[in-house]
Amino acid sequence: MDTVHYLDDGTIQKWTGECHFGWVLEGRAIQDVWIRPKRPAPSTMYGTTLRIFDPGIDGWHIIWNDPLNRDNSRQIGRAEGKDIVQLGTDARGLKTRWRFTEITANSFHWIGEERSSECDRWQITYEHLVRRTKP
Repeated sequence: MDTVHYLDDGTIQKWTGECHFGWVLEGRAIQDVWIRPKRPAPSTMYGTTLRIFDPGIDGWHIIWNDPLNRDNSRQIGRAEGKDIVQLGTDARGLKTRWRFTEITANSFHWIGEERSSECDRWQITYEHLVRRTKP
C-alpha cells in the first residue's frame, strides 16, 4: 500500500503500508487491518474495520477503530456504480466519506474525505493505492 496524507497547510506526507482483508463471523462480515508504515517500522496507524452486510438497508454497517491514534468512525457503505462509498461520522464529529475506486481483482484506490457540515466541500485527507502481493 502506498499512502498519501494531505495536511491542511498544503504539506503532503507519504508512506508505505499494508492491508489484510478476510471474511469473519462465519462469512457474515469482512474484517480488515490497516498498518502504516509497512512493518517492521514502528506504526503510526494500526487499525481495523468491521463491515457487516444488512439486507434491510441494502448496505454495510461499518465500524473503524485505530486504538493507537484513538480514532474511530461509524459509517454505512453501499455500491455506487463500480465504486464502494462509505458515509458516516468520525470521533471528532466530522462527516466522512471513504471511497473504494478503480477496483480490480488485485488492486483498488481508496480516497478518504472529510467535512464539518453538509454545506462544506469534501476535502481529501488520505489516499491509499493498494495492490495484492499474495493470491
